[in-house]
Amino acid sequence: MRQVVLDTETTGLEHREGHRIIEIGCVEMIERRLTQRNFHVYINPERPVEGGALEVHGITDEFLADKPKFADVAEEFLDFIRGAELIIHNAAFDVGFLNAELERLDGELNTTVEAVASVLDTLVLARELHPGQRVGLDALCKRYEVDNSNRELHGALLDAELLADVYLAMTGGQVDLCLDLGGDGPEDGEDELVTGLDLSRLVAVQASADERAAHEARLAAIEKASGQCLWPRN
Repeated sequence: MRQVVLDTETTGLEHREGHRIIEIGCVEMIERRLTQRNFHVYINPERPVEGGALEVHGITDEFLADKPKFADVAEEFLDFIRGAELIIHNAAFDVGFLNAELERLDGELNTTVEAVASVLDTLVLARELHPGQRVGLDALCKRYEVDNSNRELHGALLDAELLADVYLAMTGGQVDLCLDLGGDGPEDGEDELVTGLDLSRLVAVQASADERAAHEARLAAIEKASGQCLWPRN
């Protein structure tokens, strides 16, 4: 399963008023493990950043002046998210802005996020898990003990990285099933938590006749030595 945790920063709150995306940050997870493969870009929005938005993310017009336009990065962005499940906090906001940007393009790039990827909204998930509680990213970081001490200002890549940790904590942690009996197990002698296991994917292997005979012989030896065997004989 490939998932992409995504966040954006914008010039303002409403794309219907002409506000634009100025930053996209994505982090990739495969089978609930962070791969360290990211997509991160700043974008020239071709319009000023609103004062209220500047206070949130601190990204200035001067900084964005020499950055690529959305049309210049759209193909690479779509290739990165294609076929993935997008993990987004308040997905309606980010997807609305992304679709507004894509709508301005021509040809195959004139598409929608939903046409190339599925979307999971962690804001909706958090409200279901914690009804009546605060479910902003900072509040969830505190609840799930995710370190957000570096988050003095919002940033798309930083927020995507934090959301990835929050999402994994909300949904049971990373999965690492070590079934190789000949291996050394987890590094540094630490046990790893196995959660979210799909039992339908495990295969039951029946013991052979020789294995059953050896098992019975072992139980008989235990019974003879101790006078009692707690393991069921049938």
